[in-house]
Amino acid sequence: MHEMALTESLIALVEDAARETGFSRAAALVVEIGALSHVDPAAIRFCFEAVSRGTIAEGARLDIRHIPGAGWCLDCGKIVPLAERFGACPECGCAHVQMTEGDQLRLKEVEIG
Repeated sequence: MHEMALTESLIALVEDAARETGFSRAAALVVEIGALSHVDPAAIRFCFEAVSRGTIAEGARLDIRHIPGAGWCLDCGKIVPLAERFGACPECGCAHVQMTEGDQLRLKEVEIG
């Protein structure tokens, strides 16, 4: 389960930010998970409970935002929704689609408290 390591990295980012800015407790974390990222939001939520114990993020609310997949079709020039990596363009059917959104795992915000 790679979500455990990913969640540990999220906590490390929060702890780094705390050292840099001086806060002592995180009240909430806002995390963006792309639909094409191969990251299971339920697994991140489960891992967060375990990984945050004993850290400044213990007891913090975890707000996971789903980011849909999107890409730019090199053939028809349109931004199109993507349901899978390397999928064909739903507009013209060509397979030259460059993914532009939906593969991220990003710590977007930390609410301190």
